[in-house]
Amino acid sequence: MDAAKQNRAYDGTAAARKRAADLLAKALPEELDAAWALVDPKPEARALRGPETGLVMVRGRIGGGGAPFNLGEATVSRATVRLENGAVGHGHTLGTDREKARLAAIFDALWQDAAVQTMIEAELLAPVEARIAAEDRKRAEETAATRVDFFTMVRGED
Repeated sequence: MDAAKQNRAYDGTAAARKRAADLLAKALPEELDAAWALVDPKPEARALRGPETGLVMVRGRIGGGGAPFNLGEATVSRATVRLENGAVGHGHTLGTDREKARLAAIFDALWQDAAVQTMIEAELLAPVEARIAAEDRKRAEETAATRVDFFTMVRGED
């Protein structure tokens, strides 16, 4: 396989894993616990890093395109685990929930196994994605309900 094909294949896998990591970070602890209950047998996960909690600097831009500025700090928990099959998973989450970060890391590592990936997609990632879409839809509807349309009437006497 030439380098261009390898890069395209990696980009597809990297994009899919990024999507999975994003959904794992947004999953509620209850959603992760429910999916973890479905995993049988439970894999042994050795901690490579953490779980630990720290701070990250949040940056912003005025108007989305202006000069960047430091908005403030946010608390983040992260974990990295290695499963017995050698797969390494990383988990990140806003806040101080270290167990959530650890479970997200385990699911990230499990997701890399094609045999388990389908179950994780169906039982965890798809419901999380549906919940987020429903929350976004509700927020858009609430915003639309408060929208005011301004218009100017023309008198017709020019």
